[in-house]
Amino acid sequence: MIRITVPASTANIGPGFDTLGLALNMYNAYEFEETDGELTIEGCPDLYKNSNNLVYKSFIKTAEIIGKDVKGLKISVKADIPVSRGLGSSSACIAGGVFGANALLKGGLSKNELFKIAVNIEGHPDNMAPAVYGGLTASIVEEGTPYCTNYGISDKLQFCALIPDFETSTCEARKLLPELVAFKDAVFNISRTAVLLKALEEGNTEIIRLSLKDRLHQSYRKTLIHEYEKVREICEGNDSLAFFISGSGPTLMNI
Repeated sequence: MIRITVPASTANIGPGFDTLGLALNMYNAYEFEETDGELTIEGCPDLYKNSNNLVYKSFIKTAEIIGKDVKGLKISVKADIPVSRGLGSSSACIAGGVFGANALLKGGLSKNELFKIAVNIEGHPDNMAPAVYGGLTASIVEEGTPYCTNYGISDKLQFCALIPDFETSTCEARKLLPELVAFKDAVFNISRTAVLLKALEEGNTEIIRLSLKDRLHQSYRKTLIHEYEKVREICEGNDSLAFFISGSGPTLMNI
């Protein structure tokens, strides 16, 4: 039996659209065991107890790459990461399946190789990078291969996830974004992303407050989040350092 634990993650972090990610201290755990029978999945809603389960599909995809057959498989899930809340639940499922297959089937693939498989399944690296490598990450994809760098983050900073009781669709949130943006808005985000990374490492609160701003995505996506402005005003009224949408929402992060 193999047990894989994967953290939740928050992506974008204000200006770092589709680039920055941060692992959070909330986790999903997956246990894998080969059996002589058919597929068995425990610990999740009945809707996901079948071959369309994302953990299982990621496991099988990795098994195919490794070149191993799986006769029967039992997957046990302990999920603390809420689904469709902008906290990397799909990345956690995919990473769990990919790393679980490599460990159980003794595939011998490196973490970087497994990261590439996971990103190819997910389609983007911003949540997958912190899910796999932990900490604060920046990632890119070049000709189908993802690359990731890690950055330090100050112990002085506390990130609070404000998780609502409703879901948003990443696909629907992306449809709200414009196809083209103004050059000055692109420069606005690029410059603040570069400055933000060092500020997070040093815990420089003044620079964090100034740089954790965005002109590319949050103004469009906030329309999907009920009472966004009310929550923002409450946070700012209680000495919030910075406030941003986690991924595509609806979770809001408060520093």
